[in-house]
Amino acid sequence: MEWSWTGVLYHPGWVVSTVILGLVVRMQRKGSWNPRACPVDLTGKTAIVTGANTGIGKFIALDLAHRKARVILACRSQERGQAALEEIRRKSHNSNVHLQLVDTSSLRSVRDFAHRINQEEKRLDILVNNAGASGLPKAMTSEGLELSFATNHLGPFLLTNLLLDLMKRSAPARIVNVSSANHWRGVVDFSHFHGENLTYLLDSVYNHTKLHNILCTNELARRLQGTGVTANSLHPGIVMTEVMRYYNWLIRALFNIVGFFFLKSSMEGAVSSIYCAVSEDVEGITGKYFDSDCSLVLPAPLARDPALARKDWEVCERLTGLSGGKDR
Repeated sequence: MEWSWTGVLYHPGWVVSTVILGLVVRMQRKGSWNPRACPVDLTGKTAIVTGANTGIGKFIALDLAHRKARVILACRSQERGQAALEEIRRKSHNSNVHLQLVDTSSLRSVRDFAHRINQEEKRLDILVNNAGASGLPKAMTSEGLELSFATNHLGPFLLTNLLLDLMKRSAPARIVNVSSANHWRGVVDFSHFHGENLTYLLDSVYNHTKLHNILCTNELARRLQGTGVTANSLHPGIVMTEVMRYYNWLIRALFNIVGFFFLKSSMEGAVSSIYCAVSEDVEGITGKYFDSDCSLVLPAPLARDPALARKDWEVCERLTGLSGGKDR
């Protein structure tokens, strides 16, 4: 009898065993920390979640709203943000959820958003920098920055810095930066910020931005010592979210098929962010990197280089106009 891969792939036993394996993996992919078992109440606290209209960000915001926090959804789209706002208010029975528009790819938009927050809010206890995208097209912003780097790193970097004084006055406070295990494949080349020496192959540019996230989080934590404000970064897991929305339809289709069995849902992917934002286990911990199961792990060697982190911070300060002190 002639053997062939086609025969194996279509054999009922192979199909059944594959489905069973996939379901087992799906059941086991959740982290050990359960947000529902965490009794932390956030009454009187204010939280901002960027990219909160969909995916991980929406579930983070929903959890914080369930805990009775005042939650500000920082979203780019009025229409999608309003839909998320209504959904979160309905599910959490918390009317103290609000929408503010911001586009993290635009430094001007970030400054306008931060100005509104500083004018309107009395405190800020939790900032979750979740907004980001992979596979963005090769493009430059009107401010001369590479689009992915502006969206995923420089915008959130500026936003965090512009809100620091408010967070210090609200201490203890927490900054949570959503990075990715993809940072292991990233490199630091400061010409990337201007769109130079980049290869736009799948997630390569995204990987570089996620490395910068961790480096600047670590340097921020060092600078915030003694203020009562902590800063940590994390890997949410490989999650089925709209982060892949800029890839072509075939890659998205394959990602979704594989993802049903092996990848986390947005709700599951939000767990490590929620853990860093509210868990008493993380109280006082700063400058660390958490895995998707909420365990404390070491990031890539490059991400642990303090001299590189300081240099990265200084470059980002110059690029966002902070080095002259005019924004703070």
